[in-house]
Amino acid sequence: MTSETIGQQVCSGQVWNAFCDQLKRSGEQILRAEAPSDGQTRAEGFRYLTRLLRIALEMHLEFADPDFPGFFSPSHETAKIGADNPDNLYQYARLNGQRAYRVSGRRGSVAYLSFGTQKGGYESDGTMIQTGFIDASQLQLEADGRFELVLSQERPAHGNWLRLEPQSNALIVRQTFLDRASEQPAQLRIEPLDPCRKPQPLSAERLQQGLGRAANFVENTARLFADWAEGYQANANQLPPADQALCQSVGGDPNIFYYHGYWSLADDEALLIEVDPVPDCDFWNLQINNYWMESLDYRHHRICLNKHSARTDGRGGVRLVLSHRDPGLPNWLETASHGEGTYCLRWVGAERPVHPTTRVVKFDHLKELQ
Repeated sequence: MTSETIGQQVCSGQVWNAFCDQLKRSGEQILRAEAPSDGQTRAEGFRYLTRLLRIALEMHLEFADPDFPGFFSPSHETAKIGADNPDNLYQYARLNGQRAYRVSGRRGSVAYLSFGTQKGGYESDGTMIQTGFIDASQLQLEADGRFELVLSQERPAHGNWLRLEPQSNALIVRQTFLDRASEQPAQLRIEPLDPCRKPQPLSAERLQQGLGRAANFVENTARLFADWAEGYQANANQLPPADQALCQSVGGDPNIFYYHGYWSLADDEALLIEVDPVPDCDFWNLQINNYWMESLDYRHHRICLNKHSARTDGRGGVRLVLSHRDPGLPNWLETASHGEGTYCLRWVGAERPVHPTTRVVKFDHLKELQ
């Protein structure tokens, strides 16, 4: 399609109409037959599409130029994707694998910090394949915590390096907190090593491409994780190891061992998630999500416990309790008015993951555990 034709389609509204039509079609993922049809789940599902759209517009329109990259957050308190970790600060920047970049800043005091370059995308082939990875334990730091990290295809003569491939198109940064109130996040900036032109005004071609990719991102992301949730439903209230290769193919961190499952509880039931013992690891947490694999509202509900906040027993094990009401026991996780959803456990840096066990009990029987 020529630039002139694209310009005509933008001016006529055809590009905008196609964008809106695809967003409308994305609603089919919320209306899938196997998805819960209650008012709350439907409302959260359609809100989820608006959240995906906000992320997509940042990713593919506002921060899309890899010649002038900048960090934005692709998951946070009010925009969530694929069992987003409530203990994470996610940062994302678009890249061009043919160029070289520098990330600079201070390490901060977060429990875990990692950088991964990726290729692909949910808007295209539904994958985010890692092309390079480094975590803070491998970084050379100055005494005051400052560092520089070069992103390039060829390793520099010295200093920190993160590998790019020609097809690399993004950088994902994970900052993981044990306690947000007491830890300082890393302060980061990204810039090309060879600055070139000044930013150009928005063109018809860039608008068409950005809106098209954003609409694809919304539809494909909604479909991907609805497929995952459907697959978990058959084994409700279990928490088996996830397909680790699949997790990595959609952008997972290679230092993390993931578990995903589906929970469903009546008003008089509770779900116990037990690990004995908790493995030695850099970090762990368990989080409760809705059907769409969005973490529940951790601003106002305790839906996540981690290595710092959970209370272990005298043997180094842990028992977490998911229920609709406070049982008066340690490690209570709230359902936040949900009757079912998904949940996720992750071990970070565990040499040998220990698989959890789960069991449903009557709420009134929880007092026997005290």
